[in-house]
Amino acid sequence: MTLTMPAGAPAGALLGLAAEPSPRDLAQTLSEPGWLVEDRMAAAALARELPVEANQLFTSYVDLRPVRFGEIAAYAQVGEAREISSVMPEGAAALLEVRDGALVARGLSRDAAAKGVIVDTFAHVLRRDPELLRRLIEGGATLPTDDRFAQIARAAYEIGVLVYVPDGVAVNGPIVLRWAQGRPGRALITRTVVALGRDAHASVLEEQVAVGGIPEGGSQALWMGTMEVVLDRGATLDVAGEEDFASHTVSFVNRHATLGESAALTWALAMVGGAYVKSRIDNVLVGRGAGVHQAEIAFGGGEQRFDLTSYTRHRGPDTTGDLLSKGVFQEASRGFFKGLIRIERAARGADSYLGEFSMLLTKKARSVAIPSLEIDQPDVRRASHSSSVGPIDEGQIFYLMSRGISRDLASKFIVLGFLEPVVARIPLPAAQERLRQLLDRKWIPGQ
Repeated sequence: MTLTMPAGAPAGALLGLAAEPSPRDLAQTLSEPGWLVEDRMAAAALARELPVEANQLFTSYVDLRPVRFGEIAAYAQVGEAREISSVMPEGAAALLEVRDGALVARGLSRDAAAKGVIVDTFAHVLRRDPELLRRLIEGGATLPTDDRFAQIARAAYEIGVLVYVPDGVAVNGPIVLRWAQGRPGRALITRTVVALGRDAHASVLEEQVAVGGIPEGGSQALWMGTMEVVLDRGATLDVAGEEDFASHTVSFVNRHATLGESAALTWALAMVGGAYVKSRIDNVLVGRGAGVHQAEIAFGGGEQRFDLTSYTRHRGPDTTGDLLSKGVFQEASRGFFKGLIRIERAARGADSYLGEFSMLLTKKARSVAIPSLEIDQPDVRRASHSSSVGPIDEGQIFYLMSRGISRDLASKFIVLGFLEPVVARIPLPAAQERLRQLLDRKWIPGQ
């Protein structure tokens, strides 16, 4: 499938938005150095060559028809609000919030600042330590080269965020990154880079939320973002994500992680809101003993669409991958779960599992699960996948009803329990409880 540009879209447009500045114009507006301008231009050239989906296994399950690019325009100006709050959530080590295309909050604990931790925008980092950012992102190694939307974000991002933790530093409390987007007819394209030095540890909570006080309906809103993770030897990172955009918002997100020797990464991602969500996660296990544990959930209703893809590449020996995707779909919502584990020749002793499971609560709900394996090294500990798509287990419902629980409440308990593995991994108690309440409200009785 190709991305069809709307009539009247400017020549060379990457997305076909109603108003879309060129990568070069963006770089000039942001006063970026020459190397970064060239990096944007290289990404734009690559994006124009790429199809929407490069993997032939998954091509039939990409549908962009719900997205109306032609009625959405980039923000005329992206920058800092007049007043920036430094107040952080209780228990957090840092907060950075972007709302309606403007940086509105930035805070860092004294402990984290004293240890050399950086949580700031690209613009500020370029003024303080330009070589650090250049070392991390120049050349595009932190994003997949075969994904069009990742390269569009690399070329056309309007605001970038860097989280940097030096060697041997453990950050006490989660780093909270909050994207509040949803003004009708507006698009925000972002990049987030998270880099941890040797034996460093941190946790990140990324929140994608609706802008308050804006009526839903009318023109769509767009948020496109990345999280580009680089873990040095022995580093450990826990990432939790909560997506709760309004019903008129569409989102595209690429998460890409490169893990060094004995590095460990945990993803816990929940997608609940929005009209259309397209997500891709790439885990590249390079160093010996690197490991990733990934759990993602989607809870749909109405006519929501969730397109979730996951790639895990074992390149180093004795690497471990444990990946789990779960979806619950009500009314006429749909979910596509697509995953690939690739074990390369050098990955002797790899251990990898991919599970994709969906519950369909109504006759109109739909889901597809496509787990797959590519194995080029026969000497592995494990390489397996499993999947299922179907209604709630009637045996479980009968068991709960035999204990005096109504059918509707029994179904609700089963569904929320099905999604709990991700909820339990959210690092801030307040954010964890907020997600439970969100899932509870999402439930439609009498199905």
